[in-house]
Amino acid sequence: MAASASLALPLLQPLNALARAKPLFSFSTLACPKWDWATIVKYAADNGYHGIEIRGVLDCMDLPKCGEFSSPESIVRSKKIAEDKGLRIVDLGSSAALHMADPTIRAKNLDEAKRFIDLAQQLNCPYVRVFPNDLPKDQEVAQTVELISTGLLELGDYAKNTSVTVLLESHGDVTGKDILATVMGKSEHKHVGLIWDIFNMWSVTKEPPKEVYAKLKKYIRHTHIKDGILKDGKIQYVQVGKGEGPLKEAISVLVKDNYKGYYSFEWEKKWHPEIEEPEVVIPAYPKLMQQYF
Repeated sequence: MAASASLALPLLQPLNALARAKPLFSFSTLACPKWDWATIVKYAADNGYHGIEIRGVLDCMDLPKCGEFSSPESIVRSKKIAEDKGLRIVDLGSSAALHMADPTIRAKNLDEAKRFIDLAQQLNCPYVRVFPNDLPKDQEVAQTVELISTGLLELGDYAKNTSVTVLLESHGDVTGKDILATVMGKSEHKHVGLIWDIFNMWSVTKEPPKEVYAKLKKYIRHTHIKDGILKDGKIQYVQVGKGEGPLKEAISVLVKDNYKGYYSFEWEKKWHPEIEEPEVVIPAYPKLMQQYF
């Protein structure tokens, strides 16, 4: 019996290593603002992706109002198009921001996030992204932190009877590990988590990924992956592995800690039309990412 067990060990170890070496890839539709839903799904399926992160389809960013998701029938149809190709819709990117104190503006942003939560539940999508987003100069930082964290708790409670988790993205002025840890610590909830936008954080703070991950790992559910070169105070986006971003260190700590979420390619073609076309970068991403595994 003991001999049999010892013989099995060499077999188990390579199997475990193999399982660990299969990361989940998705891409944000920010990369392809001129593609319709069928084209988005086809490129994902044809190029080794496992999921799609929806930030917009064509010119529509308010997803519950887009033709693909604006009725029960269209939701079922769009979900089936993805599922038939073995793809999951992994995140809906709302524009909701939680830092503002004005009651009318705040209510509008919270309402948007709630509509996205409703849609995510219908799409069997696990995550909805929201922003912190700024640290207004006419507002104490402590007050802004409180606004963001109470907003997250309200949205977490709204999602509590669903399979959806609301994720705060490290974005805008709220990119430092310490302030994010404070916000997340004040908004601990089963349905609240964090998106680690590795390059975005590093380009602002230069904080080493190992330190960032050690501080925030209990909250991280999803990652955004991109790369760039910092030149004259501006970012020039380049394909993954061809820039200055500390992706190797960041992905290494994620892999070492057995991160099971998606590595979601965020190529911001929507906001930066001058960067490379989606027909080039989307097929390249899964291949380029293999260098980190």
